[in-house]
Amino acid sequence: MGKVLIIGAGGVGTVVVHKVAQNAAVFTDIVLASRTLAKCEVIAQDVKKRSGVSIKTVQVDADSVKDLVQLFRTEKPELVINVALPYQDLTIMDACLECGVNYLDTANYEPKDEAKFEYSWQWAYQEKFKKAGLTAILGCGFDPGVTSIYTAYAAKHYFDEIHYLDIVDCNAGDHGKAFATNFNPEINIREVSQRGKYYENGKWIETEPHEIHQPLNYPNIGPKESYVIYHEELESLVKNFSTLKRARFWMTFGQEYLTHLRVIQNIGMARIDEVDYNGVKIVPIQFLKAVLPNPGDLGENYTGETSIGCRIRGVKDGKELTYYVYNNCKHQDAYNETGAQGVSYTTGVPAMIGAMLFMQGVWKKPGVFNVEEFNPDPFMEMLNKHGLPWHEVFNADLEL
Repeated sequence: MGKVLIIGAGGVGTVVVHKVAQNAAVFTDIVLASRTLAKCEVIAQDVKKRSGVSIKTVQVDADSVKDLVQLFRTEKPELVINVALPYQDLTIMDACLECGVNYLDTANYEPKDEAKFEYSWQWAYQEKFKKAGLTAILGCGFDPGVTSIYTAYAAKHYFDEIHYLDIVDCNAGDHGKAFATNFNPEINIREVSQRGKYYENGKWIETEPHEIHQPLNYPNIGPKESYVIYHEELESLVKNFSTLKRARFWMTFGQEYLTHLRVIQNIGMARIDEVDYNGVKIVPIQFLKAVLPNPGDLGENYTGETSIGCRIRGVKDGKELTYYVYNNCKHQDAYNETGAQGVSYTTGVPAMIGAMLFMQGVWKKPGVFNVEEFNPDPFMEMLNKHGLPWHEVFNADLEL
């Protein structure tokens, strides 16, 4: 049906390539590109062994618009799936505009020299993509992504008004390492060590990192201490669902993880500015990334599961309604299918689904859109078919 180019050969990229290859009737030509060609080749060999599908691999520097434009003009993809670093979102979007290529990503842009992420930089591309007749789909992972679709689905089918939204993200897995991050350490540590922020009564309220926390019960897992942090989908959801009175994002962290994180911060290893080491300029968090376990290598011995969902309270026909929709994903199931752990799987599968809906013309319109701005129904249907089945609970105690 169409040619897709995937940029990024980490854990999420691994899952995206496997899932795209499993749907070769839709993705008739598949190209995988990364700064490190060897990583692409390892993934391509595994895909060939598992699915029998051949993947073309190429090297590209996604920081360079010039290199990207050359690649896009050579390969002529219909859609680029960006699962590279968030720093590279804008260069890839610029190259897409120059070459007439559609765009999809899983995480919003953040500048390399500042630990800050927001959609304003990418929303600024709205008129450019609209004028070019191109589609840009933002935040098509799990959170952001599926959590946004869950919210849109609830608003469409169950609520007249959504008043309270709590996105709850639990990883109850055990990878056996003293300290490791489940995706790129540089991005992960920047994200979870920032000040918290949530939306209430029309304004944003900032908190100290991990200041607000309480135990929450997760299906098939039990109680886990959960912490309010800021997460990017809150920004688009409060914009697109104007009846929201409060929106928060909760994530679980073990005490050992938080202790390691505090030490990393206290000794300066979370710094994102350059320091001089024996006459060489290095960025401490990038050095830390080099010595920590590779998230893509955690899958083989990963046990346990994730549980991610939305707990929603609002009104229907004048009566209060509570609704909880969630998915649980076992790390070993994800590894057995794709060779990647569950956190990568839950991000990579939705990216493939969004790409498939674009290819089929279901999610295709000129401009820049967050996923909740599209029809959620076909996406929800595909989640059940492609490895991330969801479950609903009505009128239960949301604990929040």
